[in-house]
Amino acid sequence: MLWQMLRFALGGLAANKVRSALTMLGVLIGVASVILLLAVGNGSSVAVKDSITALGTNSLTVSSTSARGAATAAKKLTVEDAKALATATDAPAIKSVAPVVTTTATALYGNISYQPGSVVGTYPAYFETANQKVARGDYFSNDDVLNSRKVAVLGSATAKQLFDTEDPVGKKIVLGSTPFTVVGVLQAKGSTGFNDPDDVVIAPLPTVQNAFTGFGSVNQILVQAGSAEQTTEAQNDVSRILLGTHAIADPAKADFRISSQSSLLTARESTTQTFTVLLGAVAAISLLVGGIGITNIMLVTVTERTKEIGIRKALGAPRAVVLGQFLMESTLLSVLGAGLGVLAGLIGSHFSIVGIKPVVIPESVLGAFGIAVAIGLFFGSYPANRAARLRPIDALRHE
Repeated sequence: MLWQMLRFALGGLAANKVRSALTMLGVLIGVASVILLLAVGNGSSVAVKDSITALGTNSLTVSSTSARGAATAAKKLTVEDAKALATATDAPAIKSVAPVVTTTATALYGNISYQPGSVVGTYPAYFETANQKVARGDYFSNDDVLNSRKVAVLGSATAKQLFDTEDPVGKKIVLGSTPFTVVGVLQAKGSTGFNDPDDVVIAPLPTVQNAFTGFGSVNQILVQAGSAEQTTEAQNDVSRILLGTHAIADPAKADFRISSQSSLLTARESTTQTFTVLLGAVAAISLLVGGIGITNIMLVTVTERTKEIGIRKALGAPRAVVLGQFLMESTLLSVLGAGLGVLAGLIGSHFSIVGIKPVVIPESVLGAFGIAVAIGLFFGSYPANRAARLRPIDALRHE
């Protein structure tokens, strides 16, 4: 009986190949959209997580914020704040400190002009704190910082843009209007899709301040704790010292914010989860539209084959057989469309989308396929019931 219904269903779909193909296309697009968009959201989450954890679990980022309830303007972070943290004798949990200024400038090498994602001025401690390892050459030194030497370390992407296959170490580039000697190239860390840590030029802090930003405040202060277990202790020490240097008695009115990688990771994961759910909801709409398409096509099919239904019922075909035949057709449409949609989604996930490498969620593949089949059954049940309820005499009279 089941084989016979399957054979009739295949024959019905084959009789209208173009219509069946277009209906399956709607389901295919819906399933592929769900898989791909959830993969993009998951890929974004993985990229952000990797970029944050790459900084190390024992690093802290101090940034300025508005002083809450203060009568005077908030004090910006300065190099003096960083020196206070670095020289504090009562803060053993603090291993190293690196003030950071960030700006942008166009880099020139020969006849090649390129603008890196950022130009960073900092201390040598930055490289260890930010987990930046050198691939060629070396880092600049504390002596380079003290003497404001015009030396720079390039990110791998920046080096590729400016030098292609040529070794950059020892070569001179012009940044803005200031010549810099390249002393090192960093190992590639990979783009997150939102920013590229490899597209950077890093130089001694005084040199960048003198050439670009001026000797004012700094954007951030990176602090490295002695170990991951000492991160909380280091955070407390940083807060205590900066409250003192900023002359703030009430910690609730602090004009700075301290972010650990764990708290930043939690916040970003929450954001990307919301983003993924939103993408999945948008994709689910296309699945629903595909289901409505199945209903529409099956209603047309029932109308076209009303006389056939009447003949079959007049010859003794029970209601369940007629119901099963049309349910089988709608289910076949959704199963074939969903199967092709899964294939399209998996193939599409091998390509980067808006700079993000999709990471397929296995549950989304099974879920999208299962939901598509369920939609085929649900949306095909009304036309099938309509066909099964037809009286033979009415069906035979139908023109």
